[in-house]
Amino acid sequence: MKSRENGLSKTRLRSSYLTLVVSVSLVLFLLGVLGLLLINAKELSDYFRESLSFSIMLDDDAKEADIRMLQKDLDAKQYVKSTSYISKNEAAVKMKEELGEDFINFLGDNPLPPSIDVYLKAEYTAADSVAGIEKYVLEYPFVKEVYYQESLLFLINENVRKISLFLVVISSFLFLIAMTIINNTIRLAIYSRRFLIRTMQLIGATRGFIRRPFLIQSAFHGLIAALLAMCLLIGMLYLIEKEFFLMFTFRSTNLLILLGLSLIVIGVLINIVSTFFSVNKYLGISEDKLYY
Repeated sequence: MKSRENGLSKTRLRSSYLTLVVSVSLVLFLLGVLGLLLINAKELSDYFRESLSFSIMLDDDAKEADIRMLQKDLDAKQYVKSTSYISKNEAAVKMKEELGEDFINFLGDNPLPPSIDVYLKAEYTAADSVAGIEKYVLEYPFVKEVYYQESLLFLINENVRKISLFLVVISSFLFLIAMTIINNTIRLAIYSRRFLIRTMQLIGATRGFIRRPFLIQSAFHGLIAALLAMCLLIGMLYLIEKEFFLMFTFRSTNLLILLGLSLIVIGVLINIVSTFFSVNKYLGISEDKLYY
């Protein structure tokens, strides 16, 4: 009869640990999904910023050597991602394709100047940065003007700030909710072993000796939960890329590795901290309150 009760107690304990690991892994999975959103929100905003270009309009009589020198100078700048030179003839071909008719025959001449399209790196697309680059480029004597869509640039930067702030706020709330859920789950698991803690105290075990196995076990459960959450994330990424092909891609390997390590640290750390305080609670509680 006693062995049967012991077996039933061990079964319940294993079930409690399984519930703990699954609960923590699901919470970490949600945090991981949010982390992926943050990572790809930055990539998406960088993509839109870097897809914007400003055009440097050149004099019709600008020498080819001077144009190439300017293009080479821009390519060497740390804020420039790439440049593209468009000659008068190439500009005319593009305009003809857009209009659907040959405007040169109508005008009798090609009025389009040669130009250089400049694509900036995402961190240099702020209005003040573009204004400084514009001032530098206009110092070249064969540059007529610099054209860029200032309103569109402002709109993209402003929306990126709003979206980033929204995601940070949501992340903070979700992180607090995750900590609360994990903490409550661990407290319930420790509650089921409160009499074991009391028994160890009665035989003279020190607080550190009692806490140690709980903390080690909790760290192990946190690690398992984090690995399980990472497996779920990898499966989700595989399905997304398989279903949506090039619409959604996750190529930031370093950031994904950092996200995985962060989940492991968060899972282990929160488990250890919650277990520490939960065990401490029952180390200092009176015997009468153990039954409540």
